Amino acid sequence: MKHIVSRDFVAPRAWGSLPIAILNGTTVKLHWTDQPYRWHVNDGEEVFAVMDGQVRMHYREGGREHSILLQAGDIFYADTGTEHVAHPVGEARILVIEKEGSV
Repeated sequence: MKHIVSRDFVAPRAWGSLPIAILNGTTVKLHWTDQPYRWHVNDGEEVFAVMDGQVRMHYREGGREHSILLQAGDIFYADTGTEHVAHPVGEARILVIEKEGSV
């Protein structure tokens, strides 16, 4: 049993994580960051849920770049092959569910 207060989690570096579970090859991690990630494509699907703060998610679809502002409670789903990058607005805590070993 684990009880995690996500808004209290702080990592020693941007995108540091707290592993929560591995479910049949799928990882569940809580990330803390105050810095953008990098453009990337996962080798599987990804669920990205903002727990605290705001994150501007940039993604490319049909050769065009788009962005949306995610608030606490919002979820972004990246299908396999979706190029994307997350830019927090200040500090943010994000629950990421993805294939084990994914970028």
